[in-house]
Amino acid sequence: MKKRTVKRIVLGTIACVFVLFLVLCVHIYIVMKPQAPDAHTVAMARIDFKQPISPTDADKISGWLYQQTGVSHVLCNPATNIAVFTFYPVKANADDITNRLASSLHYNAKRFVPSAKDMAGGCPVASTSFTYRIYDCMSKIL
Repeated sequence: MKKRTVKRIVLGTIACVFVLFLVLCVHIYIVMKPQAPDAHTVAMARIDFKQPISPTDADKISGWLYQQTGVSHVLCNPATNIAVFTFYPVKANADDITNRLASSLHYNAKRFVPSAKDMAGGCPVASTSFTYRIYDCMSKIL
């Protein structure tokens, strides 16, 4: 009788762990699934300038970008000739902002868009996380 009770406890524990593991996998899959942008979605864009920009130019570019509808934060680095800004995709389009910047401020500016290879690699930090590995495994199975 004691052996039978131990066997039931072990089987119950294994079943419980298995069910919890399935719930965790489904949760990770649902949370990591891409969703359409909504009013709370924030995106990031990068603009590369083909000519050197001074700190004064960087301030001018930052001020202009902050005035655009939907732009929430701007970082402009004159050392690398790059401006990075966050925006709400529901309110603004990064390509339009870049084109208007180039035409109104007369800079040779082009939006940096990652290649397909860069996008396939994903975030270098995420690829090493345990959660991402579980999600990747589940997305291959499903």
